[in-house]
Amino acid sequence: MDKEIKHWFTKSVPETLTLLSVEADTGLSEEEARKRKEHFGANVLEGKKKKSLLKIVFSQLNDWLIYVLFAAVIITAFMGEYIDSVIITLVIFLNAAIGTYQEVKAGKAIDALLKMSSPKAVVKRDGQTKEIDSAELVPGDLVILDAGRIIPADLRLLETVNLQIEESSLTGESLPVHKKAESVFENTKMPLAEIENMAFMSTIVTAGRGLGIVVGTGMTTEVGKIADLLDTDSNIKTPLEKKLSELGKSLGKIAVGICIVIFGVSWLQGRDLAEMFLISVSLAVASIPEGLAAIVAVVLSIGVTAMSRKNAIIRKLPAVETLGSVNIICSDKTGTLTMNKMTVTQIFTSDGLMVLEEAENMTISESAKLLSEGMILCSDATLENEEATGDPTEIALLVLGDKIGLDRKNLGQKYTRIDENPFDSNRKMMSVLVKSENGCSVFTKGALGSLRTMATQIFDKGEIRAITEEDLHNFSEAAIKMSDNALRTLVLAYKPAAENLAPEEMEKDLILVGLVGMIDPAREEVKPSIRLAAKAGIKTIIITGDHKNTAFAIAKDLEVAESIDQVLTGPELEEISEDEFIEKVNNYRVFARVSPQHKVQIVQALQANGNIVSMTGDGVNDGPSLHIADIGVAMGITGTDVAKNAADMILTDDNFSTIVVAIEQGRNIFQNIKKSVIFLLTCNLGEVLAMFLPLAFGWPAPLIATQLLWINLLTDSLPAIALGMDGDDPDVMQEKPRDAHENFFSHGAGTHVVIGGILIGLITIFAFWYGFYELGYTPFMKSIPEEVVKNARTLAFLVLVCAQLFYSLGLRNSKKPFYQIKIFGNHYLNGAILLGLILQLMLLFVPVLRSAFKLHMPDSKGWLMALLLGLVPLVTLEIYKMIFVKRK
Repeated sequence: MDKEIKHWFTKSVPETLTLLSVEADTGLSEEEARKRKEHFGANVLEGKKKKSLLKIVFSQLNDWLIYVLFAAVIITAFMGEYIDSVIITLVIFLNAAIGTYQEVKAGKAIDALLKMSSPKAVVKRDGQTKEIDSAELVPGDLVILDAGRIIPADLRLLETVNLQIEESSLTGESLPVHKKAESVFENTKMPLAEIENMAFMSTIVTAGRGLGIVVGTGMTTEVGKIADLLDTDSNIKTPLEKKLSELGKSLGKIAVGICIVIFGVSWLQGRDLAEMFLISVSLAVASIPEGLAAIVAVVLSIGVTAMSRKNAIIRKLPAVETLGSVNIICSDKTGTLTMNKMTVTQIFTSDGLMVLEEAENMTISESAKLLSEGMILCSDATLENEEATGDPTEIALLVLGDKIGLDRKNLGQKYTRIDENPFDSNRKMMSVLVKSENGCSVFTKGALGSLRTMATQIFDKGEIRAITEEDLHNFSEAAIKMSDNALRTLVLAYKPAAENLAPEEMEKDLILVGLVGMIDPAREEVKPSIRLAAKAGIKTIIITGDHKNTAFAIAKDLEVAESIDQVLTGPELEEISEDEFIEKVNNYRVFARVSPQHKVQIVQALQANGNIVSMTGDGVNDGPSLHIADIGVAMGITGTDVAKNAADMILTDDNFSTIVVAIEQGRNIFQNIKKSVIFLLTCNLGEVLAMFLPLAFGWPAPLIATQLLWINLLTDSLPAIALGMDGDDPDVMQEKPRDAHENFFSHGAGTHVVIGGILIGLITIFAFWYGFYELGYTPFMKSIPEEVVKNARTLAFLVLVCAQLFYSLGLRNSKKPFYQIKIFGNHYLNGAILLGLILQLMLLFVPVLRSAFKLHMPDSKGWLMALLLGLVPLVTLEIYKMIFVKRK
């Protein structure tokens, strides 16, 4: 084995196996795979280099407001105010530390999500077929390919059956390339688009199947040479973050404007310009909600990580916001609403209907045996030691063989597949050409509607005779009855054939054998989830390829549809105009017998009616509908890599209930972000008013620079982050979906900001005035002792801090008063408030800190004032909510 071997397309299949020291029947052993991974490394592409911790820290300091603060440090140092210089410097670096922690935490959460959503590969090791993470692949691994798989590494193909691969990501060619394993090339400078005996990492299997051996992993692959094409930008901003960033800039400009006005007024009033410069800069820093974007990023990353633990992996952060607006869930039936464990319960042949019971109690007819054998041969699924891979329908057919006593292993040795005509959604059939000692045969399985036109004979009690209209009628009646009982039907036909039979000739003049009926029962938790979604204003729509009656039977059982009139089939959809469909689409709850292009039409029609649509999918052809849906949801277990890469969200358990859980989680995340934003903006407005009005009146400044920076760093940021980590609201799913275009300040949020900010600002001004009054002065006097000003500022400082900390408790729920919720139920918020109060007390009781922040130890009246006034905004908010609840 040589790491430097190139041009594998010039090697024959036997030569490739020899060079890589691999047996085609067994593949690598686990021990050998481990050794090779140590030698070659993991099969991953190197993305952009992550920013070092030092760079992250410096990026936090790269802001014009920080530059102004550094200027303030220099000015205060020249003025001899060394304590102020030290405090401002500490604030700068403490703020940078918090920002660095938030960025690192968000990065780790995104890394974890990317790892969870990495693609899988089906390999043969130790003679067994298994699914592993593509990162675990090593040179020499045998990789099994089928439609929908993303090629996980560079492969030299060993076997190909009608294998087609779409290589546009590498070659720019839009049409799939037909692959041939037996080809060998001499020209070592072949264009990638012409190398038909290899498959390249990141390209997509669109049809057929194949087997390849890994010859290149990670950065040694062709796509590794252009790895930047696959690099994921983990710093994508969501629409919400962009809106808040713009809001922060707008508010910042207003705040800076106010600060300039304050500085100008102070200059006209003849105040100390150096002191007022510091105060103006500090007020600008305090009033600009620069922490909004960082807090939103942290809340989103925490929420998304929590969702991943509930089996919903968010691939694109904007999906979290969109989830709260979803009002229609379009769901596939199989595996999502149902158990995805198909079980054959009925067989119909020319011998009549057979309801399957325990195998030992059944007499198996020759027709039933042939039917089961043909279904097994016409299958790509595997089932060994109760571990299965492949389509659930095909797995059920393998289980049927075991149930009626067939020896599947012997059957596989007796027949060899030499060609096939793969299943596609238009033909609704799959055919295989197999060879045995007795010659070659074609076995075809598919929908009765497709196969009945291809059958000219029927297998009847061990003999073959011409098929009659009565036979077709009997099969149709049996299929309808099965469908009425929510059974999925599948028909088998066969014929003797020549070894060189062309694929297009396989499905002609067939011999009809029999029909199987299988059921995939609804998941127990789905019905309650559909009811919960309905309460939340979310309509569930079933989209399936199943028969109309089958789809309706499941829909009725799940309380999705009440009448067969609410079901529309794909053929019926094609008969009505686009405008008519858009007009009537809201009348339907089930779409049956649909093709992938129908799914796109359905989503677009629903969106044209103003709906926010979530769409589930698992196949290659589901990519377009997943892409255009507002929320594309891929199946994590049965979903193809194409579906997963087109989706916004991946369900690791393929369960419909997880979609509802994700919507609930998305709503809670948005609510928590809203709480944080409302709190920050309310506090900032209160601080600006508390500073601007007294200075405009000609009073001394209520707070000095270091006090403003202290408030901005601790009493603003800590509760805001804690509110973003609030627990789930149990009533969030009793509300209608959020309008995707609604203003962020709708539903009274803007009123909360204005009233809360004004109230906090006014009580702070009152406390400042009272600080003069209790010592026999007024703030209008020109000559006021320094201790009196310190007393007034201390009261204003205390009241502002207490008011902000206490007010955060009322924002945990914007509608319910405290007696209807656990007001102290958020432990993070309790901790933030307690920490804020402790730190505030430290400033007063530690002499060095008290002197540094120029504070005065309050008397008993001062402490009482701080407590009572600090509770006013919270009490006012709770009274407002109680009145609101009573009116409601």
